[in-house]
Amino acid sequence: MSQPTIILGAGLIGVSTAYYLSSPSSNSSAQPGQNIHLIDPSPTLFTSASGFAAGFLSRSWFSAPLRALGELSFDLHTELAQKEGGREKWGWSKAGSVSFVEDENAEEGKERPEDWLMSDDWLVAGVSRAEAAKSELGWKKKDGPEWLRKARGKEVRVLSGEGGPSETADPLRFSNFLLSQCLSRGVYLHTSTDPLSVSHNSSGQICSIRIRSANGVETDLPCSRLVIASGAWTPQVFSTLFPSSDLKLSVTSLAGHSLLMRSSAWKRPLEGEETAAVFSTDPTGYFPEMFARVDGTIYLAGLNSSTLPLPAAGQGKAQSHPKSINQLKATAEYLYGLSFVSNEVEVVREALCFRPVTPKGVPIIARIPDSRLGGGVRNEEDGGKGSFGGAFVAAGHGPWGISLSLGTGKVLSQMLEGKKVCVDIRGLGLQEANERRAKL
Repeated sequence: MSQPTIILGAGLIGVSTAYYLSSPSSNSSAQPGQNIHLIDPSPTLFTSASGFAAGFLSRSWFSAPLRALGELSFDLHTELAQKEGGREKWGWSKAGSVSFVEDENAEEGKERPEDWLMSDDWLVAGVSRAEAAKSELGWKKKDGPEWLRKARGKEVRVLSGEGGPSETADPLRFSNFLLSQCLSRGVYLHTSTDPLSVSHNSSGQICSIRIRSANGVETDLPCSRLVIASGAWTPQVFSTLFPSSDLKLSVTSLAGHSLLMRSSAWKRPLEGEETAAVFSTDPTGYFPEMFARVDGTIYLAGLNSSTLPLPAAGQGKAQSHPKSINQLKATAEYLYGLSFVSNEVEVVREALCFRPVTPKGVPIIARIPDSRLGGGVRNEEDGGKGSFGGAFVAAGHGPWGISLSLGTGKVLSQMLEGKKVCVDIRGLGLQEANERRAKL
């Protein structure tokens, strides 16, 4: 019988893992859904990055450690959308990606800083992901999408990536679709529920986890495998469950504001038409990203902060900051010629989300060695059947959570079953653990 699996964090990464772990189509020995538990402290799911991110999907915009996973995940997104009617169900579409700057006479790449070239993390380097991709993909001049207006009194230079296909999707609708699939297979969902502690048997193997529901009731759930996929809250969850561990997971938060807008000036794309992803540079020095969606809305983001404090887990949707929202509106007016004063634009949603990031700019997808858990934990291979107990972590995806979600869920399900992982993820291990060991 398959070992019970507890997934802590019912965001897109956790739900993707449950989806592939319980999927007969991708796993001939799929774990029964009744043996999988998704646990989340929030009363409402997908109220951070899983619901409020841009939804940009790329196959090629990744540094070397992420390239294989990025390609796998992109192909899985395309396959699933074509199979399940993704355009109708979660707004999936092929997208044309363009990047522009205001000075049409500027030399190509002039606006791009040089110190990011050796960095895997475009966020840390302070450039847009479109600019980062140019280093390897090459760009050519091309007309922008019809709805992209030139800044008032300015000419713009439009560039289009030639490095591979891209797509867009609505992360909130996509997350809800995957969750519905998991629930239909019998996966248990526990919301408003906090993990408290882990118990071990006499052999040192993980055997249960204690959880507390919103009404204060504490319950012990049998399990031998834990997946911590709690986004920016992953380090706190890990330290709660393994207080004697010396491992400090290198995951922090990056806050990002966004606007979801609608305007009569934008036409909903016809069936089969591409949507558009536009990357630009704001005069104030940040890097706006604007995405047209299948439902006719436009998503604008790019105003990020590493100083906004991470709210406590389970608080639900974070309150956006009026100053930041107004700055996004000013960007839309300046770069895209929109007018909020004349009611030309309807604001559908204002949002603030917290994305999990790591110092190296790549996620951690790994089994945590028993020796790093503390407390004498020893989880051995299950009778030679290929299944492993223990603790696993999947966090730190930064701005690529939706793009890498399906690939992460697939490879993590393979790891949980003790199978050979289908792509190379050796560069996505425990960053802090490896660094500390190197110093010893």
